[in-house]
Amino acid sequence: MTNQDLPLPPAMAEPQRAPTTDLKPNPKPEPVEAAVKEAEAAVGADVVAVHGAELLAQVAALPSLPGVYRYFDANDQLLYVGKANNLKKRVSSYFQKQHGGTRIGHMVRKIARLETTVVRSEAEALLLENNLIKTQNPKYNILFRDDKSYPYLKFSGGDFPRMAYYRGAIEKKNQYFGPYPSGWAVKETIQLMQKVFQLRTCEDSVFNHRSRPCLLYQIKRCSGPCVNLISPVDYAQDVDDAARFLRGETQTMLQQMEARMMAHADRLEFEQAAELRNQISALSKVLHQQSIETDTDQDVDILAVKVQGGRACVNLAMVRGGRHLGDRAYFPVHVEDADEAQVLNAFVAQHYLEVAVPPVWVTDMPLEAELMAAVVEHAGVKVSVVKQPREHRRVWLEMAQKNAELQLARLLSEEGSQQARTRALIEALDLAPEAAADGDPLASFRIECFDISHTSGEATQASCVVFHHHKMQSAEYRRFNIDGITGGDDYAAMRQVLTRRYGKVAETGRLPDLVLVDGGKGQVAMAREVFESLGLDLSVIVGVEKGEGRKVGLEELVFADGREKVYLGRDSAALMLIAQIRDEAHRFAITGMRAQRAKVRVGGSRLEDIAGIGPKKRAKLLQRFGGVRGVGAASVADLRTVDGISKELAEDIYRALR
Repeated sequence: MTNQDLPLPPAMAEPQRAPTTDLKPNPKPEPVEAAVKEAEAAVGADVVAVHGAELLAQVAALPSLPGVYRYFDANDQLLYVGKANNLKKRVSSYFQKQHGGTRIGHMVRKIARLETTVVRSEAEALLLENNLIKTQNPKYNILFRDDKSYPYLKFSGGDFPRMAYYRGAIEKKNQYFGPYPSGWAVKETIQLMQKVFQLRTCEDSVFNHRSRPCLLYQIKRCSGPCVNLISPVDYAQDVDDAARFLRGETQTMLQQMEARMMAHADRLEFEQAAELRNQISALSKVLHQQSIETDTDQDVDILAVKVQGGRACVNLAMVRGGRHLGDRAYFPVHVEDADEAQVLNAFVAQHYLEVAVPPVWVTDMPLEAELMAAVVEHAGVKVSVVKQPREHRRVWLEMAQKNAELQLARLLSEEGSQQARTRALIEALDLAPEAAADGDPLASFRIECFDISHTSGEATQASCVVFHHHKMQSAEYRRFNIDGITGGDDYAAMRQVLTRRYGKVAETGRLPDLVLVDGGKGQVAMAREVFESLGLDLSVIVGVEKGEGRKVGLEELVFADGREKVYLGRDSAALMLIAQIRDEAHRFAITGMRAQRAKVRVGGSRLEDIAGIGPKKRAKLLQRFGGVRGVGAASVADLRTVDGISKELAEDIYRALR
């Protein structure tokens, strides 16, 4: 799932512009006094005193229409987003029931105000609700986060379509198959298509400039359309056969291939018949190896949920075109007291607004009828939910359930190990982190680590990676381009990045509990100078000094406040955490430095920056040489062969891209 905003129906108000004053009040609102007395009888006068008569009067005036409601605390922080087919009935239930010490109970006690938006149907409410959940991150909603979109297998347009791995927006001019649960599943399918149908996978820039077939043709993984070793008609037939295979029309396709093979044999075209025979044989072998292949199900999603230890896992297995493609695990947050059914319903509501909805879902628990109706209305596809599957569907569900259990056990094990590492580091350095709002005394422990990377002084970059809540927080990573220093001066680079990072901390922010620098006494001394000049606490600075022979496990910790060096030991959990964070800082710096260096060496990858190069000449150059790198590798004589490129301009291009 991506974090992009979902499109809203025209009739729906934008969430930012949905104040309560836009609501149409009930024609006959209940008196405020009656609402207060009803709430006092249900939840007690103390709860009513917390919320106040004004809020309860607002609840009493809500219309009996579909819409979305939002709860805020006294600090105007969003607590919860919900949808309702009947706003008045749903919202009133929060203030008329005892919720005890549950997650919802804690939330209700914090509600200071509410906002609602009326929509035309529950499907629109579902759409708006999840748009707000994704963009606003409410504290008490079960949230699913996935930074990767689903991959597809794409057939491009043209006389000789290219088969390719694809992520991104769907375009009508191409054919797409999927989605697939993982990139591995797509690549495995591409290899299968190459073996059986010999479709090309090369880029158009390579395909258009081949003078002889590549190695894939020699090993019978491509039919050589680049040099016309197959006609457009025959290639189109292979593409059509591959598409039908991916759609699950295997039996019909095999029968038609057999008929074409016999027709070639009758015409004494034995070579063509042999090629079809080989394809049929390869396909039959593949279908035999697919032990969980089925001819009755084409597109099916199998959903299994496991909740344990305050964490949850939703395992989604996919069947597309009758082939089981594997599964993907999701780990939602804010599931402290939620059960499997609540987690599953939250997943369905958030997941199926962005992906194609298959006609069959297999699960082991019921889904809310209103939710299903909203999903079906939004997707425009009739969905059949199977809760007690049999035969192969039962096998699929059992596999999904087992995978959910294994994935959740792995997550709990990793989190337990990571918490132990955090605790070990705090104890080893004798630190006292502040308590976190979620009750975990170690969760707020924040580490920031810095590293410098360059190549002989070229394209110097500094990285800052962040660790808290027992894991790396990639969204908070930062890179710093270092300039104005002597190339290769790591001390000056460290001074610059620390000054830029912490220059305003004393006024605007909280200093991390630990600042790691990759280096020994020299780097620590530089960090000490910066912190002293800024008036910051020196005790948080720790250098990671490589041990004898720069061997892993022999690192020592160097302190800026004058403490003696500390050797934690090769098997120390604290050292493992430090090594993990340091290695991540190094990786992040290296990737940034390489990207910056490549940009410098190829002129920023922008031919337009060269005087005399406009869009048309740029397009001709890229088409001729297959990309910016190809242009950069071309000689002046090669560049002059492109239409419109004079000798002087070719020399300018050659110099600019060197």
